[in-house]
Amino acid sequence: MPTDFTLHVHDRVADIGREAWDACASPAGDPFVSFDFLDACEASGSAVPAQGWAGRHLSLRDEAGRVLGVMPLWLKGHSQGEYVFDHSWADAYERAGGRYYPKLLAAVPFTPVTGPRFLAHPDADAAIVRQALLQGALALTERLGVSSLHVNFPTRPEWAAMGESGLLQRQDMQYVWRNAGYQTFDDFLAALSSNRRKSIRRERREACAGLDIRILTGADITEAHWDAFFAFYMDTGERKWGRPYLTRDFFSRLGATMADRIALVMAFRDETPIAGALNLIGRDALYGRQWGALEEVPFLHFELCYYRAIDFAIAHGLARVEAGAQGEHKIARGYLPSPVYSAHFIADPALRAPVADYLARERPAVDAEIGALAEELSPFRKDIR
Repeated sequence: MPTDFTLHVHDRVADIGREAWDACASPAGDPFVSFDFLDACEASGSAVPAQGWAGRHLSLRDEAGRVLGVMPLWLKGHSQGEYVFDHSWADAYERAGGRYYPKLLAAVPFTPVTGPRFLAHPDADAAIVRQALLQGALALTERLGVSSLHVNFPTRPEWAAMGESGLLQRQDMQYVWRNAGYQTFDDFLAALSSNRRKSIRRERREACAGLDIRILTGADITEAHWDAFFAFYMDTGERKWGRPYLTRDFFSRLGATMADRIALVMAFRDETPIAGALNLIGRDALYGRQWGALEEVPFLHFELCYYRAIDFAIAHGLARVEAGAQGEHKIARGYLPSPVYSAHFIADPALRAPVADYLARERPAVDAEIGALAEELSPFRKDIR
């Protein structure tokens, strides 16, 4: 790979183009770093400057102008929609007279899912591309005079490489179901303790009583389904966050360009949709995203978000289900705690030093919590844990 290349900054992924972007992103098999997902975020008005998300995406090009690597990068005016919480850092810095915002963020908007953040063309040296993109992002941090650069939910190898380059390393946890070669849902249940098997069977019976639950994908998903799902999403979002992030147009764009990578679980009562859960399909994983309901039904959340996702993963030979951020209740349903990562460059030593100290104490605490939760709350039989 030639080492004579240039870095370019772009306001939108559309300025780089689908062909060039996906030539770097597609090998990862991650739906969230695809051109179509990121373009839907921007083109729908969900992740745009007016909402505090200003694109500063990087492309790395050789002498002939061929794109060797790309990086989703944003100039952020707040810390909303990130799921790696740095609000206390911002508050402390601003109380001391500093200016924390804007900051640079390498991430997928509103999506706490681990995936590659330094996307390399398969013909390029991935390590060289990663280092060049990282140095470009750091140089942009300095050029813009912003407080910091944050890389949220990178892969573990990326996280390790950024630590070697001097970025501060942070660790948190999410809950992941892993497929141990199950052929049916009952095979999964057989791996659990008898009490958990009984509880899950009871929850599924009660959740499904009187309902028709379907998993829709591809051309089976219509605009009427998106209308219903958006109503569910808005109801949940307004109760949890006050202002949901995604626009109605986002879901139409997702359906138009990524329908074959969507598994939309919908619950109907007498042909009227009452609840839904949106999943995206990766190369080896199913990713649970938004959920909502307009009718309170016991255990329906577990059925749509967790059990139907396991059913789908088993049927399609997927290695795992990632159910998103937070929720210790997921452990009892077979989703065990797993580490997730972020890396941070903070320009001002007066802020960097206390954050580094905090993270040095936080990482082993998170490790210990992961181990304790898996040991104390695991639903799996002791002989096969």
